[in-house]
Amino acid sequence: MRCAILGDIHANLQALEAVLADARECGCLEFHVLGDVVGYNAKPAECLRIVRDLPGACVLGNHDQASSNDSLLAGFSANATASIAWTRQQLSVEEKAWLAALRPQRQIRNTTLVHATLDSPLSWGYVRTNADAEMSLACQSTPVCFYGHTHVVKAFEKGAGEILLFKNEEEGIQLSPRQKLMINAGSVGQPRDGDPRAAYMIHDEESGGLWLRRVSYDVEAAAAAIRAAGLPERLATRLSKGE
Repeated sequence: MRCAILGDIHANLQALEAVLADARECGCLEFHVLGDVVGYNAKPAECLRIVRDLPGACVLGNHDQASSNDSLLAGFSANATASIAWTRQQLSVEEKAWLAALRPQRQIRNTTLVHATLDSPLSWGYVRTNADAEMSLACQSTPVCFYGHTHVVKAFEKGAGEILLFKNEEEGIQLSPRQKLMINAGSVGQPRDGDPRAAYMIHDEESGGLWLRRVSYDVEAAAAAIRAAGLPERLATRLSKGE
């Protein structure tokens, strides 16, 4: 079965719709979401409703957690704080309850899903270095764990540190069952690796195939929606730069 792995959608409806269309065209039957359905962009309720109805699993992200209640927003940047405060006003009680009920990590057959780290998933730490990855890999019981939170495609192998998965992003790779990998699938709604296209991955569980997909979408429409909502200008301008 081919599964689409979607990280950090962040209320970007244009990007989500483009990615889902591409994934379905590529034969994906399940859609696994790595948290942060909402936050930053201007269509949180619309994205939540789409994700809620997808066949597959979704884990809790820090923006999902913060948007589902009225807790203080310590630790968030000014732009993130503004977007979460606005998002809380856009979601219904039922939608907030759906977000709040999400689990911080899931195991779907032989694949683990988490937003941040496996060693302390609700602390919202970042997996950026070999040391970060080794702490999570020590807690990992499946061959592959997909994670999000950093918005940057990256992969770590237990005992080997950071590895380059794709020498050519246009070609897929074959995962070995002997490896234990922690893989960041990139961001659908707010990429931060210099490429403004929406990023996601396709994982073929039977064959072990893995593909990184980059999908163009209407960035200007997403930015216009941010401005129309009165959200910080930086959230609109960063989309076209992939930062």
